[in-house]
Amino acid sequence: MKKIILATALFIATSASIQAQLLKIGVKAGVNLANQTGDASFDGIDYSKDGITSYHAGLVAEVKLLEKFSIQPELLYSTQGATYKNAAEEFKNELGYLSIPVMAKFYLSDSFSLELGPQASFLLNQKDDVDFEEPETFEFGLNAGLGFKITENIFIQGRYGLGLTEASKDADIKNSTIQLSAGFMF
Repeated sequence: MKKIILATALFIATSASIQAQLLKIGVKAGVNLANQTGDASFDGIDYSKDGITSYHAGLVAEVKLLEKFSIQPELLYSTQGATYKNAAEEFKNELGYLSIPVMAKFYLSDSFSLELGPQASFLLNQKDDVDFEEPETFEFGLNAGLGFKITENIFIQGRYGLGLTEASKDADIKNSTIQLSAGFMF
């Protein structure tokens, strides 16, 4: 009976240790260098556009599937958009999204990874000085980037995200974002 109890305890301890190595949860935050691609004309008036600097923050998990391959789902609050100007007016199109990227991570070394994956984003808010009548409430995009583990728990990432669906029903514009992040895995 003692051998069965000892074997069960060892099995549970080993399983917990293996599971801890296969799943890590953490937080990340960083800066967005955002812009919008496409036609910059609204109601027949042409505008020039400039990018905005904004932020993102949220939760991240990494599920190790193979020695050099992991899946990294994230849940982020991310602001994106652009500033539009013409001779008469200027306004900032700043959109706040709940973004859910799911990145495939290919480890090129123990610390360096290539990251690719889709992203679904849901519009949570829009800055008040925007003249869009009907913003799209859902955006789908693709991300690609690089990651680097500084230590076992601390990492940095650089990523480019390209929106594949339009950000507004009024205009042919799509979000385009460079994200620079730092994070901590528990």
